[in-house]
Amino acid sequence: MEHPDAFLNVIFHEIRDAGDDMALCAGFERGQWRNDQLADHVMEWLPEFALDYSELSEISHANALRMTKKAARIVYQTQKYGLRGEFGEVLLHIAIRQVYETLPAISKIYYKSAVNETVKGFDAVHIIKKDDDIELWIGETKFYENLTKAIYDVSKEIIDHLETDYLRSEFILIKNKIDPNWPEAEKLNSLLHENTSLDEVFTRACIPILLTYDSDVVDNSVLCNEEYKEKIKDELKNAYSNLRIKLDSEYERKFSQRFPLTAHVILIPLKEKKKLIAALDTRLKALQI
Repeated sequence: MEHPDAFLNVIFHEIRDAGDDMALCAGFERGQWRNDQLADHVMEWLPEFALDYSELSEISHANALRMTKKAARIVYQTQKYGLRGEFGEVLLHIAIRQVYETLPAISKIYYKSAVNETVKGFDAVHIIKKDDDIELWIGETKFYENLTKAIYDVSKEIIDHLETDYLRSEFILIKNKIDPNWPEAEKLNSLLHENTSLDEVFTRACIPILLTYDSDVVDNSVLCNEEYKEKIKDELKNAYSNLRIKLDSEYERKFSQRFPLTAHVILIPLKEKKKLIAALDTRLKALQI
C-alpha cells in the first residue's frame, strides 16, 4: 500500500530485545521548527487514517479532494477531537507506517457509532506481513506537553488494556470492523479468533507507544545537526527506561503468568504543542468547507 513520502527525521533508533527506542522530529527550516510543514504532512495522511480499505482503494485523481474532506470531517466530528487526542493517533499511524512499513488493519475512527462519541480501545491496529504469517501491532499514544505525565498515563492504560476480558472484547470489536476486501482479513480474523490462545497472539504481537512532549532542546535549537541529535538523545536518556520500568512493574503486579510483551517506544519532541494544534485546527476547518 502506497503512502505519503517520509517527512519525520529519525533522530535515533536503538533496537532492543524488548522493543525499539526511537525519537522522531519534524526538523527545522531556516532556523524555525517545521510546525506548519508537519501540520501539512498530517493532512496528507488523513484519508488513510480515517477511511476503510474499500474506500481507499477507490480514491482517484477525480475524487481525491472529496475523500480527503470526508476523512477530515470524520476526524473533526468526534468527541476525542475536542481533546485533540486524534492528532496523537494520526502521528502514531504515520510513525509506524513510515519507519516499520506496517499495514493498517482497520480505521477505528471510521467506525464510530455516532458523531461526538469517543472511539475506545487501542489507538492503532496494524499488522506486518512476515513470510506467510502476520504480526499484530496494537498501539497506544499520548499527545501531551509533559513527558512525565505521558509516561505515567500510557503505562497505566496499556496494562488496563492487557486484561484478558478487555482484550477479548477488543478483539471482537476489531474483527467486526475488518473490511472483508482487505487482503489480510482472513489471517487477522484467524489470529483474533476466540479459540486462539492469547499466549499465541502475543508471540506474534507488539505494542508501539508514541508520546509527544514540549521539548526544551527543540525550543532552543535552529538546526537538525549532530549536536542537536545528541542533545535530544540526552534529553530523553531516562524516558525510555522510566517507561519500561513502569510497564514491567505494573505488568508483574497485575499478571501472575506473563506472556511476552514487546513494546516499541517512539518519542516525538515538539516545539510547542499548542501551536501545532492551532495549525492542525486551521487545516481541518478549511477542509470542512
